[in-house]
Amino acid sequence: METDNEDADLFAEQMQDVTPLVSPRTSARPSWQGASESQLQRRRAAEQFAEDPQRENFLTLAEVPLRQPMEVLEWKQDGVQHAVFSKLRRGGYALEYELDLHQKTVKEAQQEVFTLLQRVRAQQWRCVLISHGKGERSATPGRLKSYVAQWLIDHPDVIAYCSAQRMHGGVGSVYVLVKKSAAGKAANRERFGQKGEL
Repeated sequence: METDNEDADLFAEQMQDVTPLVSPRTSARPSWQGASESQLQRRRAAEQFAEDPQRENFLTLAEVPLRQPMEVLEWKQDGVQHAVFSKLRRGGYALEYELDLHQKTVKEAQQEVFTLLQRVRAQQWRCVLISHGKGERSATPGRLKSYVAQWLIDHPDVIAYCSAQRMHGGVGSVYVLVKKSAAGKAANRERFGQKGEL
């Protein structure tokens, strides 16, 4: 027992001048700041929507950031893989529905977009096309485009969107990617799990 204590004392004495190593990865890692206010708002909207998908249309009719008629729209939630977003931008997903908002008022478009996204959830669709037009000749250019861009960010089921390829309307349309349903995720796991066993 005394030998153990002597060894410990000797070790402590020998280690007096030694400085502990600090991993550069650990020291360089930024401290976690928590979710941003916009992330928290989306989370709250998602929780409320999950509880009652038939609730009232919550898409805003208040003023939104103005988008230019020829502006390329692109947005994705944190966590959407680069390969997934890249495929969306190329028009690589099958379009399961196309909504045309030309000649619609903002109020009419708001209802149509909300109804479409409810239908997307019910049908378990993955990707749809919304044609909002460019609004170049409008009294307020890009107005409807600006609202669609904001509505898609605010809707908890939408994980990404971007301006379409020219054949689908270019900057006058957007591809909208919706989160997978629980059933869709399970089917994917099963499909890829079986592939791995072969």
